[in-house]
This record gives sequence, C-alpha cells and structure tokens, in this order.
Amino acid sequence: MKIRLIILTLIIIIFQFIDAIAQDPNPLDWANFKEFEKLNDKLPKMKKNKNRIVFMGNSITIGWLQTNPNFFKDKNYVNRGISGQTTPQMLVRFRADVIDINADAVVILAGTNDIAGNTGPVTLKMIVNNLKSMTEIAQANGVEVILCSVLPAYDYPWSPGKEPNIKIPILNSMIKDFAKKSGAYYLDYFKVLNDGNNGIIKEYSNDGVHLTEKGYRVLEPLLEYALEKVLN
Repeated sequence: MKIRLIILTLIIIIFQFIDAIAQDPNPLDWANFKEFEKLNDKLPKMKKNKNRIVFMGNSITIGWLQTNPNFFKDKNYVNRGISGQTTPQMLVRFRADVIDINADAVVILAGTNDIAGNTGPVTLKMIVNNLKSMTEIAQANGVEVILCSVLPAYDYPWSPGKEPNIKIPILNSMIKDFAKKSGAYYLDYFKVLNDGNNGIIKEYSNDGVHLTEKGYRVLEPLLEYALEKVLN
C-alpha cells in the first residue's frame, strides 16, 4: 500500500513538473531575459540628437504602457517593466534591458514587490543596494538615472501583513539620500499619491497598489519635468 502511494505521489510530481515546463519553456530564466529579448533586437538605432528613455520596473511600469499607451506613442520611450519583479531580478537583467539597448536615461521604479516578499524576505538595505548597483552600472555607461520613490501602499492584497505603509516611507527616504549623494534625480511620486495614511488616494487605484489611468496622468508631468532636467 505504501509503495503504491509513493508511486502515485511520484507520478503526480512528474506531471506537475511537465505542466510547469509547458507553461514556462525556460523555468530557469529567473530574471526573465526572454520577455524583451526579441523586442530589444528589433529596436531601431537612435537618430542624432534624440534620446532613448528606458522604463525599468514591475507591473506598475508595464501597466503604464497598457493603461495609457498614448503617453508612450511617438516618443523614444522604451518600457521594460515586468509584472511581479523585484529589484534583484531587475539588477540581473539591467544590462540587457537598459545598457545594451543604448539608453540615454533610465527611469527606475522598483521596491514594492521586494517588501511584499515576491522573491523571499529582504531588508530595506538590500533593496537600496540593488538600486545602487543599477544606478552605478547606468552611470558608468553614461546613462542618466531617475530614481522614483516607491508608490504608497497601505497593504498588499496578495501578501497582507507586510506593513508597506510603514516600510515604504522609510525606503523612500533611503532612496532619496542615495540619489542626492550619487547625482541621480529623485522623483517623488509618493507625495502626490498619498492619501494621508501612506496609502494611494482611492480615485488613483482600484486595488491600493496599481494605478488607474487617472493615477498615471498625475505622474506624467512630473516625469516629463524630470526628463527635461536630466537630459538638458
């Protein structure tokens, strides 16, 4: 009886493994290099006196393109956000998705998924260290850096109890301090989205984490001002 149970368990495990491979043809691609590999290869060369702006981030970044594509239309904006990603994953793919596609400036919005524990427990210092490494890689290659504050979040629907309402303001203070020391531009999204309790104003989000089109529209002039500053 025990042998049958063991065999049955092994069969279930094997089928689960096969199903996982079928859904993800490259399960070892932890940083998800494949997501933009073909798009990176197809990017045209930049014309003289034009700047390529790369957006590095998670679902909030790619959601910007999906929610308000007109903001990206006819501009040299390249969106390289991947849903669910944390700063170590972004750091691993940073060269492929920013440096190697000849970015002139990079807009980094990251850290909330780290606090949510998407790829395991981390400290705020670890998050900042990853942001530091991305900044240093960019600056070493002549790429201007805009470090965005992490957006407000009172709690995470998919990972409750992580106290982002307490941790995010502390993290943002650390990011701001580093930006000042490194010469990166600190772009404060938090203050314009904060509902007063370190959560997102309701009209700007449906779930307290991700933005609606109205929410993104609040950020757009702030970003364009920042880009004008760093590129001119």
